[in-house]
Amino acid sequence: MNKLCGIDEAGRGPIAGDLVMAGCILHSHVDGLDDSKKLSEKKRESLYEEIIKNSTYHIVKFSPRQIDDEGISKCLSSGLKEIMQNLTCEEYLFDGNTTFGVKGLQTMVKADGKVPQVSAASILAKVTHDRDILKEAIKYPEYQFEKHKGYGTALHVEMIKKYGYCELHRRSYKLKALEPTLF
Repeated sequence: MNKLCGIDEAGRGPIAGDLVMAGCILHSHVDGLDDSKKLSEKKRESLYEEIIKNSTYHIVKFSPRQIDDEGISKCLSSGLKEIMQNLTCEEYLFDGNTTFGVKGLQTMVKADGKVPQVSAASILAKVTHDRDILKEAIKYPEYQFEKHKGYGTALHVEMIKKYGYCELHRRSYKLKALEPTLF
């Protein structure tokens, strides 16, 4: 049995797009692994292909509607359980400091920069998230998703003010910049 399954997510913070979670069991060493946020997009893309070739993995996605209906914590808990059901391992390590109530799971802050399996999961989740949002950018060019990947940047907030929300937006995420001012 494989010893360790690393788990990470991408898309927890954006105000648009899916939450993507990945679990990864590496079968051989992959050079250059690190926290996906510390790598260039080009490097993440090349590592993604290497990880796919050298691992067993499982990716879970939650839509903006699921996030709005169930809440981000419930989605994270469900995703962790699904990964653990689909990848058999001795240990499961999730990046962060909470298990979201899932038994048999260990956590470590900044594991995505310290543990290769979690780094690999981080890259799988981030590349999947970004590829998906770039596909959606074609359907919704006015929001310029290719520039902010769904995060609540000043540009993104301005586009929401101008065009309103689209189906990619998480309506449960409240932004002060979009709230009416009370006098």
